Amino acid sequence: MFLESLYAREVRKGHIEVVCGSMFSGKTEELIRRLKRAKIAKQKVEIFKPKIDTRYDEVNVVSHDSNSIHSTPVESASQILLLANDVDVIGIDEAQFFDDELPSVCQVLANRGIRVLVAGLDMDYLGKPFGPIPTLLSIAEYVTKVHAICMKCGELANYSHRTVAGENRILLGEQESYVPLCRHCFNQERKEHN
Repeated sequence: MFLESLYAREVRKGHIEVVCGSMFSGKTEELIRRLKRAKIAKQKVEIFKPKIDTRYDEVNVVSHDSNSIHSTPVESASQILLLANDVDVIGIDEAQFFDDELPSVCQVLANRGIRVLVAGLDMDYLGKPFGPIPTLLSIAEYVTKVHAICMKCGELANYSHRTVAGENRILLGEQESYVPLCRHCFNQERKEHN
């Protein structure tokens, strides 16, 4: 049994999975679901999040509906390589806030035979590709795009519309600062505010 287990670890194949979408679409919820299933399967799991994301908790990854899982906050993507030891699965939340090294870090981990799960916004509040997510989407073996519900018309939403003033690309906020909108309603809002 021990040798079979050892052999299975030697031949395992790593890969990258990305869960992306707008705010309030369930990205973190899906990440937590997949990580908890890996733990049930007795896989060694390590979760990371950017240190700047302290909205719900300074350490735990927490979804909008209050599901949570313990994580390690890090300042840069390269720290993940230093801290990821003897694991089967790595989870990374709020990937859009990481530096441009994140895709290469994910590649190194996957090449080591690790399953890498990444969740993040694919677009910023202006509807433009956000941070390292576009590169991650292109190198991932599996991509899941999740959708919220448009707060104006009830259709599927994939845009995060900022409702407060500010020009900074990164503004940590929740329902007081952002609403999910469909393409039509997002374009209407952008026209009205330009």
